[in-house]
Amino acid sequence: MDKTLPSDACRYFNEAMETLDRPQIEALQLERLQATVRRCMNSPFYKERFEQAGLKPEDIRSLDDLRRIPFTTKKDLRDTYPFGISCVPLRECVRLHSSSGTTGNPTVILHTQNDLDEWANQVARNLWMVGLRPDDVFQNSSGYGMFTGGLGFQYGAERLGMLTIPAAAGNSLRQIKFMTDFGTTALHAVPSYVTRLYEVMQSCGVDPRKDTKLRVLAIGAEPHSEEQRKRIEEMMGVKAYNSFGMSEMCGPGVGFECPEQNGLHFWEDYYIVEIVDPETLEPVPDGEVGELVLTSLCREAMPLLRYRTRDLTRVLGRTCPCGRNHVRLDRMRGRSDDMMVLRGVNIFPIQIEKILMQFPELANNYLITLTTDDDNDNMTVEVELEELFTDDYQRLQGLQKRIQRALKDEILLTPHVKLVPKGTLPVSEGKAVRVSDKRKVYQ
Repeated sequence: MDKTLPSDACRYFNEAMETLDRPQIEALQLERLQATVRRCMNSPFYKERFEQAGLKPEDIRSLDDLRRIPFTTKKDLRDTYPFGISCVPLRECVRLHSSSGTTGNPTVILHTQNDLDEWANQVARNLWMVGLRPDDVFQNSSGYGMFTGGLGFQYGAERLGMLTIPAAAGNSLRQIKFMTDFGTTALHAVPSYVTRLYEVMQSCGVDPRKDTKLRVLAIGAEPHSEEQRKRIEEMMGVKAYNSFGMSEMCGPGVGFECPEQNGLHFWEDYYIVEIVDPETLEPVPDGEVGELVLTSLCREAMPLLRYRTRDLTRVLGRTCPCGRNHVRLDRMRGRSDDMMVLRGVNIFPIQIEKILMQFPELANNYLITLTTDDDNDNMTVEVELEELFTDDYQRLQGLQKRIQRALKDEILLTPHVKLVPKGTLPVSEGKAVRVSDKRKVYQ
């Protein structure tokens, strides 16, 4: 891996790849796809899958032929646990990451050293794109260990040449002390934790605008609305850039916003992006929401072909004022398997968050509870108040009705809205738990 960094004045980390035009991108993708398919024939899983489909590697002659390849799913990774999809001997692998396995076998992803080097390059490319340079100080409040968020950003920040602070998740007082003492200029955190961190700052009398050198936030790992991002930027006084990653592809680094903040650039020299209808699995037109499907193009240990991510998004465009022509995707709308079905209506938690964030009287923490009462499914939305005015009944009732009306306009159902004092609902140092489905207790 070439570890030479571009000059600080250059806006591209890898100018040759980031400024490819569409024909160049597609030619490179086809070359790498064909090489990846040949590599996949070393995997017992893919070799059998191709034989079942009546396919041979030489049948992939164009990018359109990608659609002839069967999809790969999370179930496939679990069914072949632990190493059934691997394309290289274990002696060539230097690390593995895995999911928690709370609903069955964990999904295991293997990495060669080259996989790790390219992963670091992807993350460094993202951070460079939003203006970070070797003089910056990067603080990572993500969990380390089997979760890819910690080590992915750690190695990417080091690859860029920044001083890194592996603060890990939680312990907000220590996070704040590190930020003020070490001169942190960039912070990586899940969105819900940024709001929690700000609340602790307020209680300590720390103003992030005046008392820190923070100028860039990288946020991701959980779905969040544009309204929540804007609230975070207003609270912290810095730009917050949306990040997308998943351990099956490598981890963080798959997609990232540029300074234009007009969609996530997905790096098409590393991945082929498809958006399909989750039901029919047919491609949807640009601009239409569907399920994101990814094919990795540079991975050695465990390349994945047409992996169904279950994340819902849409194509926003394939050009950008920043000069990069890699496809731009909308923020994730949620996951197809996270969708709530209530009285026949499909609802995603992010739809509710979008409405709640529009009310300045409300704080950031909320919980959606689904129950079955008298054979009817019901939804209760508990949300914390920014200020305590529970003794003002008329004001409280009026706010409650306005929230209910706004939610009904968005989700076509009227939920119960419960306004609670700030600090009432449980908080998490990691990904926020937004939905509690208790309906199964009654079924």
